[in-house]
Amino acid sequence: MTTLSSGVAPAINTMRLCFYGAGSMAEAIVRGLLDRGLTEPGRIGMMNRQNAERMNELSSRYGIVGALSEGEKESMLREADIIFLAMKPKDAAEAIKRVRDLLRPEQMIVSLIAGMTIATLESLLGKPLPIVRTMPNTSSTIGLGATGISFSAAVSEGQRRLADTLFQAVGLTAIVEEPMIEVVTGISGSGPAYFYYMMEAMIDAGTKLGLSAEAARELTLQTILGAAHMVKATGEDPADLRRKVTSPNGSTQAAIEKFDEFRFKEAVFGAVSRCAERAMEMGAEIERKAKE
Repeated sequence: MTTLSSGVAPAINTMRLCFYGAGSMAEAIVRGLLDRGLTEPGRIGMMNRQNAERMNELSSRYGIVGALSEGEKESMLREADIIFLAMKPKDAAEAIKRVRDLLRPEQMIVSLIAGMTIATLESLLGKPLPIVRTMPNTSSTIGLGATGISFSAAVSEGQRRLADTLFQAVGLTAIVEEPMIEVVTGISGSGPAYFYYMMEAMIDAGTKLGLSAEAARELTLQTILGAAHMVKATGEDPADLRRKVTSPNGSTQAAIEKFDEFRFKEAVFGAVSRCAERAMEMGAEIERKAKE
């Protein structure tokens, strides 16, 4: 068993990792860790409530250890150095209450559960454990994720570094104070869906105006990819890049004016705000269930 309380982050490949929940986000993190060679498949355990087919699929694909029986699940939880809570928010409170007596103070808990606060998780666990609250996004699946991270008071400096390393395996990380995690949810947690929605609209517009579906799709994909790379490669502010391609009284300006007519920036602000608000509502529901 690896000691996690020192100021120096231990090597991930010396630890046993347990994922309680085997959805797409848990799989993305597992894939990132293995692709970067940070650990071996045999040191990763995964479990879910009852989907044996999913566990067999993941075991076959990555070589990880899938727990199927209750005994196997209990052993995996007891022996883990790091436990990733990756169950659905609606199932979280009940699931954590069911296993909390198996956990030890020296284990590090990493929560992927949207809306669940550190205080609620501490209450559910019923004992002092170092807790890392995270908000990754689905682009983690291809190593281009963006993850917000915050820590409970019990997390040591070494554990902070360890958590940061874990999520850098699937993209970039931002360490934030916990109240900002909901804002992270509104920006990057749900953010990929906003761009997919924009892409849907652009492809639809292109086909309605006469392009083939294939041409509209490929042009849209390349345009968004190119725009993102331009911002990253040049380091320039997106507003400055936009102004450079917006000639006075030109076609781009005409398009921007149409966006403004429909209050595009207000719509985006409203969407991000509502997303953050909804995450807080989900957290409140989890807290209510935790007190039952």
